[in-house]
Amino acid sequence: MSDNGLVLDHIAPGSVKRIHLVGVAGTGMGSFAGMLKAAGYDVTGSDANVYPPMSDMLRAWGIDVMTPYAAENLDRARPDLVIIGNVIRRENPEATAVRGRRIPQMSFPAAFGSLLLAGKHSVVVVGTHGKTTTSALMAHVLVAAGTDPSFLVGGVTLNYDGNFRYGAGPYVVVEGDEYDTAYFDKGPKFLHYRAQTAILTSIEFDHADIYRDMPHYESAYVRFAETLPPDSTLVVCASYPNAVEIARRSSRSRVVTYGVVEDASVDYSVGELSFDADGAHFVIHEPGGDAPRVLLPMAGRHNVENAVGVWAAARSLGLTSTQVAAGFASFRGVKRRQETRGEPNGILVIDDFAHHPTAVRETIHAIRLRYPARRLWAVFEPRSNTSRRNIHQKEYAESFEGAQRVSLKVPEPHDKVPANEQLNVPAVADALRDHRIDADSSSAVSDLVNRVAKGAKRGDVVLVMSNGAFGGFIPSLLGALESRGE
Repeated sequence: MSDNGLVLDHIAPGSVKRIHLVGVAGTGMGSFAGMLKAAGYDVTGSDANVYPPMSDMLRAWGIDVMTPYAAENLDRARPDLVIIGNVIRRENPEATAVRGRRIPQMSFPAAFGSLLLAGKHSVVVVGTHGKTTTSALMAHVLVAAGTDPSFLVGGVTLNYDGNFRYGAGPYVVVEGDEYDTAYFDKGPKFLHYRAQTAILTSIEFDHADIYRDMPHYESAYVRFAETLPPDSTLVVCASYPNAVEIARRSSRSRVVTYGVVEDASVDYSVGELSFDADGAHFVIHEPGGDAPRVLLPMAGRHNVENAVGVWAAARSLGLTSTQVAAGFASFRGVKRRQETRGEPNGILVIDDFAHHPTAVRETIHAIRLRYPARRLWAVFEPRSNTSRRNIHQKEYAESFEGAQRVSLKVPEPHDKVPANEQLNVPAVADALRDHRIDADSSSAVSDLVNRVAKGAKRGDVVLVMSNGAFGGFIPSLLGALESRGE
């Protein structure tokens, strides 16, 4: 036994009955608990605090949740296996007790790989951008085609009102994260997902809190590519030459390229692309000829590109073009990905998860295409460990083209981001004004709410971008706009 206790890399499905999840209230861990319950395991969990909506979902799934963390929770749970979430630190009282009692333990990704992917065909979506939407669309296409898949994705899918599904079919779709796995396993989560079909959407530097630089970040994808067996398929976006190079150099799998280009060297590409109120219309050029014209009810070139990756992966699995097109047309999207939250007094408020400068730029471009005649007010919170840093200082100043007004949140100090490495938000606002974009910034959410609520006009689109709750900005704004009157 190591100093980390009895850590298992693999376990046979059905070899344990009682499973306890430490850190169960997180989106991924909570949904994994629900999948394990659906698979027939006795499941318990613990967390420091459990709030709606996850508390309500765990209760509905019949999962006993204990708070706060305490060694005594293990006495109540009596687990055969403990799953440790990646937010759990070594000194956590339950983690300490698990080590001391030598209870078998696994990380969430390792347990998912062993308990839910064994004997299945794993379809893994990885990349810096677009993982959640791409994996949700991939899962929906397989559901619509009647294959009865399972899936676990990082957002609430609007077709299924949840972020997981447990099916009896051969496929499991999982969103693969390059973040570290657990306090006892600092490798990327996606190494545990046993990919047999994979979509690599993009590679741009991210997660600066755990990756030193771009070569270090790319090394995670090298390791992922190396996990694919020779009879697998790796679908990679041609818009990122570094991703294509890594796929071809490091993987033994068949490599298939895709992109929103008309290029004979790209295996799956797009032609006749247009946008309207219904979404994106386009033709896909396949290796064997053109597919019929398809509809994707989403805006933005980046969403079309993600969809072409799904098309290529689905075709490699044997689905017909008619089946894939039907899945596209009936896809409703994912919460917080260009999600309409309300339109009080004719002011449309849209919620999006964008935080990397590329995602900010593409999201603004998508909204501009969808609402070309309306004034766009972009409100952005740099909240992630990477977006808080000045490594993208110049890129953020160039990411808001297409917005007429921009309001930026100055983030609170963060102990993981030294003062000399912090993003200078007022300087970004200055640079935007130099580009003739009316920009402002504030450290107070209430100031930003008041500014937008007073300045927005009927017909405006307010695009709110953050990978967190943004201090309740959207509900506060909607309330202020509703009470403003005309």
